[in-house]
Amino acid sequence: MTDASGQTGGEAAARRAVEAVWRIESGRLIASLARVTGDVALAEDSAQEALVAALEQWSASGIPPNPGGWLMTTARRRAIDAHRRTATHERKVAVLARDLTADESGVDSDGHVDALDDHIGDDLLRLVLTACHPVLSLESRVALTLRCLAGLSTDEIARAFLVPEATMAQRIVRAKKTLSDKQIRFELPSRDELATRLSSVLEVVYLVYNEGYAATAGEDWVRPALCQEAMRLGRLLAVLTPEEPEVHGLLALMELQASRLPARVGQGGEPVLLPDQDRRRWDRLLIRRGLASLRRAEEFERPLGPYTVQAGIAACHARALSAEDTDWRRVADLYAVLAAIWPSPVVEVNRAVAVGFSSGPDAGLAIIDAVVASGRLADYPHLHAVRGDLLDRGGRHTEAGDAFERAAGLTRSEAERTMFSGRASAARDHGRP
Repeated sequence: MTDASGQTGGEAAARRAVEAVWRIESGRLIASLARVTGDVALAEDSAQEALVAALEQWSASGIPPNPGGWLMTTARRRAIDAHRRTATHERKVAVLARDLTADESGVDSDGHVDALDDHIGDDLLRLVLTACHPVLSLESRVALTLRCLAGLSTDEIARAFLVPEATMAQRIVRAKKTLSDKQIRFELPSRDELATRLSSVLEVVYLVYNEGYAATAGEDWVRPALCQEAMRLGRLLAVLTPEEPEVHGLLALMELQASRLPARVGQGGEPVLLPDQDRRRWDRLLIRRGLASLRRAEEFERPLGPYTVQAGIAACHARALSAEDTDWRRVADLYAVLAAIWPSPVVEVNRAVAVGFSSGPDAGLAIIDAVVASGRLADYPHLHAVRGDLLDRGGRHTEAGDAFERAAGLTRSEAERTMFSGRASAARDHGRP
């Protein structure tokens, strides 16, 4: 019997099992393969071949008792075969064969591979740091991280960032080729290099999360799946680097903001801004987890980093029972701290919002107008949207309408364009006698 897609029941069950195991195990699988091959591209290709083999065999023979172990063994064999096709890699064949034999002899009664478990922590950290190596462009780091560590398909990554699948495929191929051409070794960097490399990793996770939380283009305003993948990567990093406060700070920031996702979109898919959200719909479990991660980040006797400060701002909102209860003075103070340690015109735009609520719209406008005068964010839609909101609250409705209209013309998000245009009309209506 087949389903609507033409698959038999066994084929459909096998595909579901393969997809679930791949999403959970792909990072561990590729990391372990990369350790023994020293080649991220070969590791990812071998893992993909094992995935195809699983789709073919599990539908006929059934799902094995230890699917992750089955994929690992099959992928290792594919890696050996690839090296055997190249005579110059005979030495690596021997190394791989010994490693495979050791792993297979270490399978316990529950199907766990002892040799894999011995290395997996370091392997995953090496893979994270390699996929996010500064030699790659930021776009390539994002693509390779989502591919190798989050287990997303090329099509899923392409759809998430609104580019053609062929473009994303080329980006991933170029990233792997760059790592190979530059002879980037699959190893943990020195202590001096770790801070720089880890900051690159956090930047990638932060970018992935932000794209999910507030999509820069397309019809959807939020993409929860991307937020989930970013948080999954953040939790992995918190386990692998427990003594890095900014890792816990970023995880806290993502969890606290993600708690609002159920209330950020209305029934018709329209954006719902923070002051208008039904806070009863916020995810209290994520808030508790986020506050715990924030406490962990603040326990270290080190100056607070930018992600931890932003998490502190998110915590102010999470603790407020209503928009009116928000401690805007503390939020404004934290944005001032953030501006000092992580100077950015975008931070100034956000600080203007907080100051506008804590000290009045004119005080917020003074900050916004300084950013406008600098010319650094002329095409940033949220600059004009914030300015419009401050003007509207200050009674300058016609000017507010113009600012919102400018924001609508600049955004690539359909949901934001509709929202900004609606606010422009409402502001102008308020300004009419």
